[in-house]
Amino acid sequence: MESVSIALVDDHPLMLAGLVDLFKLNEDFTVAATGSKASDILKINAEIRPDVFVVDVMMPGNIFEVIAKIVATSPKTKFLAFTALTRSDIAVRALNAGATGYVLKGSDAGELIQGVRAVHNGETFITPAFACKVIEELKISSLRKMAPGTVKLSIREGQIVGMLMRGATNKQIAADLRIGEKTVKNYMTILMQKLHARNRLEVLIAAQKLEVDDHQDREPMLRH
Repeated sequence: MESVSIALVDDHPLMLAGLVDLFKLNEDFTVAATGSKASDILKINAEIRPDVFVVDVMMPGNIFEVIAKIVATSPKTKFLAFTALTRSDIAVRALNAGATGYVLKGSDAGELIQGVRAVHNGETFITPAFACKVIEELKISSLRKMAPGTVKLSIREGQIVGMLMRGATNKQIAADLRIGEKTVKNYMTILMQKLHARNRLEVLIAAQKLEVDDHQDREPMLRH
């Protein structure tokens, strides 16, 4: 299996050195570059274009603007925020900019590695102990943006939504439904379009509303 190329960007030298050592110990990853400010991210992406950026959001420069710019022009490039900030609004800002991972610096090494693997596979990963706060923050902002109307889901879409609500990954969904992971990703794209969601978390939020309405109406549809 080809290793995942990552770029580590943090303005704390000791933290950066520790991250480099951590990922060099794991043969699944290749540390392609390091940096210490937002402008370094642009430079690294222009020269190397790594698979995943692991970045602190508390560095010099507008990190969110840089993330949004790169994601818009290089959609295959993934971002995971690795930070000490435990504010849910900052996490939502990072996710809205295009990051698909948010891991707190108090997490253990295994959780960070798990997060990098998840975002590289096209999934969203948030430190579990912090995820509820972020989902609640996203729920407030997402429900305001949802267009009025009713969205009907197919049987298969409903099955996938149900598994998402139980915390299943794309790989687990594919195995349980006996379909390919690529097919699951295609369904996720369709669900995001139907539910006016921009990422997996917003699909989950919309799915939670779907469950409420399904109990009330006994109809496989989402009212918003």
